[in-house]
Amino acid sequence: MKEKNELRNIKFSKIYIFFAFLIFCIIICRVGILSLSDIVEGVDIQKLASSRTTRKEVLESKRGTIYDVKGNILAQNVSSYTLIAYLSPTRTTDENNPQHVVDIEKTAENLSTVLDISKEQLINYMSKDAYQVEFGSKAKNLSELKKDEILALDLPGIDFIETQQRYYPYGNFLSYTIGYAKKKDATNEDGETYQELVGEMGIESYCNDKLTGENGYTLYQKDLTGYKIAGTSEVTVEAVDGNDVYLTIDSNIQLFVEQAIAKMLEDCTVDWLGIMLADAKTGAILASATYPSFDPNKKDMVSYLDQNISYAFEPGSTMKIFSYMAAMENGVYNGDETYLSGIFTAQDGTQIGDWDRNGWGQITYDQGFALSSNVAIMNLIDKYMDADMLKAYYKRLGFGSKTGIELPNESSGKIDFKYETEILNAGFGQGITTTSIQNIKALTAISNNGVLLKPYIIDKIVDSDTEEVLYQGEKTEIERVASQKTVEKIKQLMRNVINGNSSTSTGYYYYMEGYDFIAKTGTAQVANENGTGYTDGIVRGLAGMFPGDDPEVIIYLAIKNPTNGTKPTKQLVQEIIKNVSKYLEIYEEEENTSTKLETFEVGSYLNKDKNSVISKLNSYGVEVVALGDGNIIVEQYPQKGSIIDKTDKVFLLTNSTNILMPNIIGYSAKDFYSLMFLMDIPYEIDGIGYVISQSIPANTIIDDKMTLKVGFSVIY
Repeated sequence: MKEKNELRNIKFSKIYIFFAFLIFCIIICRVGILSLSDIVEGVDIQKLASSRTTRKEVLESKRGTIYDVKGNILAQNVSSYTLIAYLSPTRTTDENNPQHVVDIEKTAENLSTVLDISKEQLINYMSKDAYQVEFGSKAKNLSELKKDEILALDLPGIDFIETQQRYYPYGNFLSYTIGYAKKKDATNEDGETYQELVGEMGIESYCNDKLTGENGYTLYQKDLTGYKIAGTSEVTVEAVDGNDVYLTIDSNIQLFVEQAIAKMLEDCTVDWLGIMLADAKTGAILASATYPSFDPNKKDMVSYLDQNISYAFEPGSTMKIFSYMAAMENGVYNGDETYLSGIFTAQDGTQIGDWDRNGWGQITYDQGFALSSNVAIMNLIDKYMDADMLKAYYKRLGFGSKTGIELPNESSGKIDFKYETEILNAGFGQGITTTSIQNIKALTAISNNGVLLKPYIIDKIVDSDTEEVLYQGEKTEIERVASQKTVEKIKQLMRNVINGNSSTSTGYYYYMEGYDFIAKTGTAQVANENGTGYTDGIVRGLAGMFPGDDPEVIIYLAIKNPTNGTKPTKQLVQEIIKNVSKYLEIYEEEENTSTKLETFEVGSYLNKDKNSVISKLNSYGVEVVALGDGNIIVEQYPQKGSIIDKTDKVFLLTNSTNILMPNIIGYSAKDFYSLMFLMDIPYEIDGIGYVISQSIPANTIIDDKMTLKVGFSVIY
């Protein structure tokens, strides 16, 4: 019996030994797996170990600065500071140079003199059992000056955490263009959370990747509480700051616009307005203002959309500029042809009227433009054009598609029209939608001699460290969309809008003596939001440029529901033109006035008083020929900047339809062709040299049925 028990004990012992050996083998295998594998059960072992012993602190890069074209700061980073106190004696390795708060009461007493926190509260904060402490909201977002004031106290253990904030020094100024950036949570590669500035509107958003730099980091050994172990080494990779962005905006011009808006709003109310100014020769945006606006520092906006870029609206009669150009470019326009104004009846019986449904009787298409006649457009479309012709030209000008301006959320507008009444309405800017920036783009075709330009608002992007120019904005020509003949004709029609009177034009109240401003006015009904019909509201618009003979600045304005009639709008536009003209010295150039010289540099006399100009030119010994009995000069030849001999003549066309044939006997061929440039009547010539005969006697009233026959001879 004893032997059996011994045998049983031996069997159990062997089983124990076997299981013990098996467990040992499993442990060995597990250790081998752990030591040879990077990933175990989805966990990066090395990363886990590192995270338990090392800490990686993000070093924030500085966001790039936004400047205007002159280098004025529009948006920048500023540092703010959070006050902290190190309480742990382990930070101090040299008793002669303490790195923690040694005397809590003394520290609290000194800090209370520069902070809005009582000594008792400060003592409470520093009496905690913690490695470091902060002091609540009153010790956060401290300025650089306050930081220096605290450092001057020379208190051991007192330190600061620096953070970056975005600051907009001009507040409510160019705000929709600049936009804003704000702090957002981000996660680094180690899964740690930090905050970074991210652009949410305007240039801040569009150029966010350019303005945002590359963060650096500091890597160091940490203890169980997460703080750096004294005496251990650390690795630092410095942050790379973001690039700086320079806009084409001129802050002086922007200020003129914003001040004019503020002054206008003292006399009237509006639902909204948008106004843009652009360089007529390059497409660079000089100013862009909206109302309502907001302060990017406060982010007190009522809308996130830029009125000039993101909002499409029915433009109204300013669209007639481009409808007339379409007719001219398709060879179907005769400005002297007449039509009956007042009411137009479509084929389906729909009646559409002029803004004055009584009309002005039988008038020419040229007169219809100045009077902003809807019936003129509808007759042109009905007789000579169609939907495809009109739509194709609108699209060539950029309507119905984005311009590509360097701003977010640009709207493409809508120019779809198919049925007869839709086509007729589109011709005078109803039933279609456009944006302010699209209109600026289309107007460059007129100011740039028929070549369409791409508008742009970024002047350059610069490396903030090396100052290397990484990107340079520039004039971009898209295509020729109009002939020189069309451009000169449409400029003449736009000048007539401003240089007329209350019975001949709609823009007469914008006239300013001495300022050659040409434009087209517009008033559009406001469509119902539900898509059917129109409300009682209006959008008043203006598309113009100055000087008209050689434009330097384009202006486009749209205002919804302005009160107090046209007076506030008139004051707004005139103040902007006067200030911008003076600033850019557009009307400051004086012609060469020396009577000793044999040549003479022609100035700009457009929009000036005829008698004053004649008197001035005569005093310089220049002979002047004035056409018409009007008092304001609307055209001139030679044009501004031309160099002529003292023996040549300057021809001035006035704001009059009563043009008399001058006595041209003795005219040189050069003078004769200068005269014909303004008179625009058919002529035939015979011979060379000087004029010896003219078929139309001097002082005869000119009409378009006449043909002038002129004889020349080398001997006079």
